[in-house]
Amino acid sequence: MHDHPLLVPTVSDRAASGSSTALDRLALKRVQQSVASAPIRFALWDGYVVNGAAAQPVATIQFKNRIALLGWVWNPDLNFGESYMSGAVEIRGDLVQLLDAVYRALPPAQPRPWWSPDNANDVSAARDNVHHHYDLGNDFYRLWLDREMVYTCAFFPTPDASLEAAQVAKMARICHKLRLRPGERVLEVGCGWGSFALFMAREFGVSVRAFNVSAEQIAFARDRAAREGLTRAVEFVEDDYRNAVGVCDAFVSVGMLEHVGLPDYPTLGAVIGRTLARDGRGLLHFIGRDRPSPLNAWIRKRIFPGAYPPTLREVFDHIMEPTSLSVLDVENLRLHYARTLEHWRRRFEDESDRVAEMFDETFVRAWRLYLAGSQVAFNTGSMQLFQVLFAPSGSNTIPWTRDLP
Repeated sequence: MHDHPLLVPTVSDRAASGSSTALDRLALKRVQQSVASAPIRFALWDGYVVNGAAAQPVATIQFKNRIALLGWVWNPDLNFGESYMSGAVEIRGDLVQLLDAVYRALPPAQPRPWWSPDNANDVSAARDNVHHHYDLGNDFYRLWLDREMVYTCAFFPTPDASLEAAQVAKMARICHKLRLRPGERVLEVGCGWGSFALFMAREFGVSVRAFNVSAEQIAFARDRAAREGLTRAVEFVEDDYRNAVGVCDAFVSVGMLEHVGLPDYPTLGAVIGRTLARDGRGLLHFIGRDRPSPLNAWIRKRIFPGAYPPTLREVFDHIMEPTSLSVLDVENLRLHYARTLEHWRRRFEDESDRVAEMFDETFVRAWRLYLAGSQVAFNTGSMQLFQVLFAPSGSNTIPWTRDLP
C-alpha cells in the first residue's frame, strides 16, 4: 500500500451514542438553510431529519457524530470534504446529483482575489505540490486515464466520442491552432507523461523541449520516447519552467497555469517573452473562473495544494500585457471538461477496489469526491476551461482565419 500521509482523516467516523440535543438539531437546520433550495434530506445519527425543498430528495446526508456536524457549520468549504473523506458523513443517493444540487443552491461567490506572498509557488513549493498529486504512481493513473495518459481536458468532436478519441482530438486541435510546421521548435512547460510532446513530434514533425518537475512523469515520458524512437525529436527536461532557455517557434502549456499561482504570473510571462520568437505563437490551456476566487479549501488541502484557477482578466493583466503579447483567440471548453471528468470518474469507480488496495478507503472517498465535484463544477459553470492563443505584439505571422480542420 502506498503512503499518502496528507490523506489522514482529521474527523472521526465513529458514530455518536445517544440522542441528539436541541443544539444539534438547530445546527442541522442551519446546514440545510445554507442550501435551502436544494432537494436534499439531512439527518442526524439518531434519525432526526430535516427535509429539503423537494418532496423527493435526490440524496440524504447523514452525520454520524457531533464533530462532523459542527465542522460543517463552522467551515463547510473545508469540512464537507473532510467529513466525507473520513466516513463521518454518509451520503445515500447519487453523489453527482447531490453535488449538482448543492452547487446550484449556493449563492454566487463574491469576487475574492487570492494574492498573497504566502501563496507564491517558489521552486521548492512547486516541486512539493507536484509530488503530492502527480507522483502518486503511474500505475494509479493508468487505471483510469486514457491509453495516452493525458490528464487534461479532452475535446469531444461529438458528445458520444470515446475518451481516447477525444484526447487525440484535443492534441490535434491545439497543434492546428498553433499552425505547427515541420522543423519548428516547440517549448512545452508542464508536459505530464509526455503524450502531447510526443504527439507534436510524431504527427507534425517538430522538435520539442518539454519541462516537468515530476520525476515519475519524466521517467515515464523518456522511456516512451525511447520506445517510439523519438528521443532526438523530444527532450524531456526534469526542471522548473522558470529555468527554460533558448528560442522557440511555439510555446505551449496545457494544464499547468492552474499550478503556477497568481503571484508568479509575471515570471511565467517573462519566460514566454524571452523564449518565444518574434514570429512565434503560443497557447495556454487552463482551468479558470469567471470571477476571481480561491480554489475550494478542501481541494487545496487534500488534492491540489498551491493551485489557483484564474480569470481571463488576471491572465491578460499579469501575463499578456506586461509581456506585450497579443491575444488572438479564446475558446471555452467547459462542457468538454465536464464530459472528460465523467469518463474519468466512471473509470475510477470501476477500479475503486484496486485503488483501495493501492492506498485505502479514505483515499478512494477523497478522490471520488474530487472527481465528482470537479465534474459538477464544470457542468454548473463554477469552473471554466480556457484555451488562449497568442503571439508577440505586432507579429503578422498569425492565422488568417479561425478555421480548423
